[in-house]
Amino acid sequence: MSAVAATSLTQRFGSELALDMVDLTVDTGEHLAVLGENGAGKTTLLRIIATAARPTSGSLAIFGLDAFGERRRLRASIGYVAHASGLYPALSAAENLEFFCTLQGVDRARVDEVLDLVGLVDVARRPAGKLSRGAQQRLAIGRAVLHDPKLLVLDEPDASLDSGGADLLARVMRDRTAVIATHDHALANRLCPRTMELRHGRVVGVPTRLSVVH
Repeated sequence: MSAVAATSLTQRFGSELALDMVDLTVDTGEHLAVLGENGAGKTTLLRIIATAARPTSGSLAIFGLDAFGERRRLRASIGYVAHASGLYPALSAAENLEFFCTLQGVDRARVDEVLDLVGLVDVARRPAGKLSRGAQQRLAIGRAVLHDPKLLVLDEPDASLDSGGADLLARVMRDRTAVIATHDHALANRLCPRTMELRHGRVVGVPTRLSVVH
C-alpha cells in the first residue's frame, strides 16, 4: 500500500494557482524530497499532505484512507513540522512536550526519550522562547515525532539547524515514511533516494531517483 497517493491536487487562492494538477505517490517507508524555489508550491503541497489544508480539487489518500474524510483518524499517523514552530515560549522544552503528550494521549515517559533524540536534554528546563532558533527547531521536530507517527511531513526542517541537523533528520526519518521540502539539494541527496521538483505549482519532469550519500 502507498503511504501517500495524490491525484490532480489543485489549490487556488483567489486568482492565484498555487498547485496545478499535482500527482504524487510515496511508498511506505520511502523518503521523498520536494525541491523548488520560494513560491513553487512546496509549502502548499506539504500542508495538504499533512491534512492541515484542503485542496481546491483533487484527491489524496494516506495509508489507504481518504485524507479529508478520515482526517481525525489519520492525525495520529502524521507528524508535521511547519514553518512556524507552534511552540509555547513561556513553557520549558520539557513542558512543551509534556503538554503535547496530554493533547495526544502519549505517555509522558516519552518526553525524556524525545529530548535525548533531538539533543535537548541539557536545556530541557529552559523556556522555549529563550532557546536558540536551532534549538527551537529541534524541539519542533521532537514534538512532531512525540507520538511516533508513521508519516513525517517536514517543511524546510533544516532551517536554522546547526551542522548536526542532517544527522538529526536522518535519525527521526529512519523507519518512517517522510516527505521533506528543502532548498538544499545536497541535503535532499543525503536523506532521500527520490526527489521531485515543483515550479509555479507544477511538477517539473518526473520524480528522480538519487544515489543516496550516507
